[in-house]
Amino acid sequence: MDLEIKQKLTSNWFKSLQEMFCKTISDFEKNKISFKSTSWKRNLKKDEGGGEYRILKDGKIFDKVGVNFSKVYGKFPKKFQQNIPGAQKDPRFWASGISVVMHMKNPLIPAMHFNTRYICTTFDWFGGGIDVTPSKKDNKEKEQFHKTLRDMCNRHDKNYYKKYKKWCDEYFYLPHRKEPRGIGGIFFDYKKNNFEKNFKFVRDVGVTFETIFQKIINKKIKKKWTSKDKENQYIKRGRYAEFNLLYDRGTKFGLQTGGNVEGILMSLPPHAKWK
Repeated sequence: MDLEIKQKLTSNWFKSLQEMFCKTISDFEKNKISFKSTSWKRNLKKDEGGGEYRILKDGKIFDKVGVNFSKVYGKFPKKFQQNIPGAQKDPRFWASGISVVMHMKNPLIPAMHFNTRYICTTFDWFGGGIDVTPSKKDNKEKEQFHKTLRDMCNRHDKNYYKKYKKWCDEYFYLPHRKEPRGIGGIFFDYKKNNFEKNFKFVRDVGVTFETIFQKIINKKIKKKWTSKDKENQYIKRGRYAEFNLLYDRGTKFGLQTGGNVEGILMSLPPHAKWK
């Protein structure tokens, strides 16, 4: 398949996911509060793509949710070329993706994160994942969450879940705290060599995230919480911010490739605390 066709298919899919997620989120809020949409360009002097990030704040369900779409291209800076597969031979790149971060009003509902991306250098690959960060333990929810991911992965390859769960557990870990960010999920990168199979999997990851966040929110939307629950949520959000600023690949990639700063940092919670 021609590379330009692959790029069009993937970027169109990511854009359609943005629309789908935002509609579902707006429905949860009964359309009483709207997303603020911001379009941006990577380079104001020449065409190097850009994107759109949408942020909704202070809803009844969502404290803050960001849904970010991007499609950018150009050349990697020299200092960055050694860290990106395929960029050593040729610094030109093309990348598109979607990322979603949800920080909930109700502290019994976990923060949720999803992203998928398609990157092209001298070869092309998919990456992404889903993970959940509760501030209060719920073993049944954890079990159901991982079962949903396992069933989804098994539709594509029986080895995916074990491999990508392990990758997620190792990736979403705060070494300086010696603790995981949340209850894990799946994380994958550098999926190449079979575009049709990999793109089918990536589409299923997006649809499955929609199912997961609807199910978790609907189950806990009316549950009562205490001021102690909220305090614990703020502390856990501090951990979330630490990870995203210190270790997150997407944050580093976006900042080092001229991405929109506000769009990249939309993952940070609106309020957080440290002891």
